[in-house]
Amino acid sequence: MSNNFNLSQYGINPKEVIRNASPAKLYGLALKYENEAEITSTGALALKSGVKTGRSPKDKRIIERPESVNDIWWGNVNIKMDEHTFDINKQRALDYLNTRTRIYVVDGFAGWDPKYQIKVRVICTRPYHALFMHNMLIRPTQEQLATFGEPDYVIYNAGEFPANAFTSYMGGRTSVDLCFERKEFVILGTEYAGEMKKGVFTVMNYIMPKQGIMSMHCSANASEKGDVSLFFGLSGTGKTTLSADPSRKLIGDDEHCWSDDGVFNIEGGCYAKAIDLSAEKEPEIFGAIKFGTVLENVVLDPVTQEVDYTNDSITENTRAAYPIEYIPNAAIPCVGGHPENIIFLTADAYGVLPPVSKLSPEQAMYHFISGYTAKVAGTEMGVTEPQATFSACFGAAFMVWHPSKYAELLAEKITKHNTKVWLVNTGWIGGGYGVGSRIKLKYTRAIIDAIHDGSLEKASFTKDPLFGFDVPTECAEVPAEILIPRNAWADKASYDATAQKLAGLFIANFKKYEEGSSEAIINAGPKV
Repeated sequence: MSNNFNLSQYGINPKEVIRNASPAKLYGLALKYENEAEITSTGALALKSGVKTGRSPKDKRIIERPESVNDIWWGNVNIKMDEHTFDINKQRALDYLNTRTRIYVVDGFAGWDPKYQIKVRVICTRPYHALFMHNMLIRPTQEQLATFGEPDYVIYNAGEFPANAFTSYMGGRTSVDLCFERKEFVILGTEYAGEMKKGVFTVMNYIMPKQGIMSMHCSANASEKGDVSLFFGLSGTGKTTLSADPSRKLIGDDEHCWSDDGVFNIEGGCYAKAIDLSAEKEPEIFGAIKFGTVLENVVLDPVTQEVDYTNDSITENTRAAYPIEYIPNAAIPCVGGHPENIIFLTADAYGVLPPVSKLSPEQAMYHFISGYTAKVAGTEMGVTEPQATFSACFGAAFMVWHPSKYAELLAEKITKHNTKVWLVNTGWIGGGYGVGSRIKLKYTRAIIDAIHDGSLEKASFTKDPLFGFDVPTECAEVPAEILIPRNAWADKASYDATAQKLAGLFIANFKKYEEGSSEAIINAGPKV
């Protein structure tokens, strides 16, 4: 740690600058200066993120500049803002930072491969935010810190201070603004720490594809022999649970890149959901919540300081941020070879998709762009209707280029490295929600094991007549009758109608991507 680090080049001149403080130092500062900072019974630091307990995607803005205007997929995800408004917001942030007695600086790296690593500087006002980014960035050694030099990107986190709602382009008092050319990221009006993490990911999602590197919102693990698997999936599909395999090493839980040399994690830590966490269900994550870990928006017992992980009175989005080495079987450094298997996870509440199917490269691109899962909707008058959710590339909120850019990179790499791609349904079988049942976790684990040991690749397959992918008719420790979904439904006509409906939802969703997609990708979708 260094005190009185100079920030005058940014126009910031506080009384004290605290750079790369140790977790112990930040604990002390948080307990002294943060409202409601507490230490839990296992030694984690529990804090509140204020009014915002999740990201604010509708308040994210990207600056329109001639250098990048034709690269960016403009729309609801990447919303334009002009440079003049960016200057106003940045100055507002600087003015606020200059009212603070002390400023925290965190210098770290994004990307475990030194060839593609970028240097990130975080400038913030809360010890909580400094400890969070200490955990989430790759932590420099003392020698690296001494020679860190100028960063590639700077995050100005003035989240305690609101944006001016009357300024052009503002949707309210929150604004999260990124300028690629100036390599600056400004946060106003939200203290949710995840904005910084996802800001870095958004940067990597822009600059990596420019170098022919696939950036991915996925988890990754590897066997002792070194064969790598990637797990893509939206919330609730089992991405964290299935990638946390005690027989395999965890490369990372959320953000990765795939270069000509293999896979590398972007982050130095993990950001796990903590709601309903238990030692029985997720022992690795539960054990990682100790000294040095940041817990967001959890509720503690006032006597024992034990966390009530079932309590969602503040938010369902309770979170734990910890260094990746807190996971016992983490792969350090967080790099691996070229993936042998890619697994797209979906929780299909319609009960239509098979527990596992094998995808061609074109189908992989189609389903990657679609990013499908279906959640259970609320019940009204005893009738429940699943709700389809599509998120391009299994992470549309962080994609900068058109989804087809990432899909084409993915197809190029899976073809070059002969990577097998699987679609695994962790949702319903034998009927939709309310009629069928959730596929048992032990069956899904058996499927993943069969993918990893190569036995599923050698199974007999049949082609799904509607979706066109190959479906195995056998898998060790999985009942054959559930592998072909139609066979598991008592009412075959109802299955056919539901399957047609789901296929129609896929087709309707994909229309927005057809303009930037090839005929081969478009034709890889379902046929109705």
